[in-house]
Amino acid sequence: MRHFHAPLTAIPLVLAFSAAALGQAAPAEIDLRDWPIPDIETLGDDDFGRAVRYGHRLATETHAVIGPEVADESMRYAGNNLACTSCHQEEATKPFAMPWTGVTAVFPQYRARENDLQTVEDRINGCMERSMAGRPLPLDSAEMRGISAYIAFLSAGIPVGAKLIGGGTIPEPAPDRAADPAAGKLVYEEHCAVCHGDDGEGMRNGEVGDLAGYLYPPVHGDDSYNDGAGMYRVVMAYRFILANMPEGADHENRVLTPDEAYDVAAYINTQSRQQKPGMENDFPDRLRKAVDMPFAPWAGDFPAEQHKFGPFKPIAEWQAAELKKRQEAERAAQ
Repeated sequence: MRHFHAPLTAIPLVLAFSAAALGQAAPAEIDLRDWPIPDIETLGDDDFGRAVRYGHRLATETHAVIGPEVADESMRYAGNNLACTSCHQEEATKPFAMPWTGVTAVFPQYRARENDLQTVEDRINGCMERSMAGRPLPLDSAEMRGISAYIAFLSAGIPVGAKLIGGGTIPEPAPDRAADPAAGKLVYEEHCAVCHGDDGEGMRNGEVGDLAGYLYPPVHGDDSYNDGAGMYRVVMAYRFILANMPEGADHENRVLTPDEAYDVAAYINTQSRQQKPGMENDFPDRLRKAVDMPFAPWAGDFPAEQHKFGPFKPIAEWQAAELKKRQEAERAAQ
């Protein structure tokens, strides 16, 4: 594969950059906090409607369709019994819970983890191999078409290259200190164990093998996300937890303080889970490596413990300065 090498300045979405190059207006700003969610019941019984409905089922009942306990072994794409909506909450529409709303409009996009352009399908398969601890969906499969169609359905009306407010996780900086897993254990016991269990292995809707999935998903153990998932990184988990946990919380009605969310993210990610091979290959441009990526190699000489627990601000500031130096050197050489 020919890799795309991103410019050293701030990296725009490729489609948005193309629009600017053509003299078009700046991308729209879409606030997902008050964006109307389309009604799946309005779809007809045609190819698109059927694909969207299948994609919706794959998102909400992943374990029952492509999970590790389904009878047809060839359909066991997911390596755990989570649903996509275990993280992408409210049928993948909740702002700041990594909603799929608008995703079609912001891909293809450069992603530092691969140092390459990624399509929607690439991104889906990244989740399949990491958050779902499984294997990629074939690009020509009904499953890939279904999930892509559901994402497109949720994204209808959002212009290409739009800036999404409420997409991803809440953009709140982590506390400027090292996270404390021991303090996080106490937060977990007080706020999290009632749903996710004392052992962190969740609460099933039924019994093992009945394809009913979880009422409350496991946050560690063999049936949770693996250590290659974005949620395994402390800052990523902190931002998700802060705006969405415990149940009933959202970005406006938080339950945990930033310090509590930060520490409990660290605690959860010190617990055992499946391991993804090849983590040393993520973020091949080391100066663009996520500051909370806990796997070597890294640029700079910050200790491994700091990459796992922080403080992360000094790493981010150093990386930004080094990127600026590299940019200036490359410009001078032109």
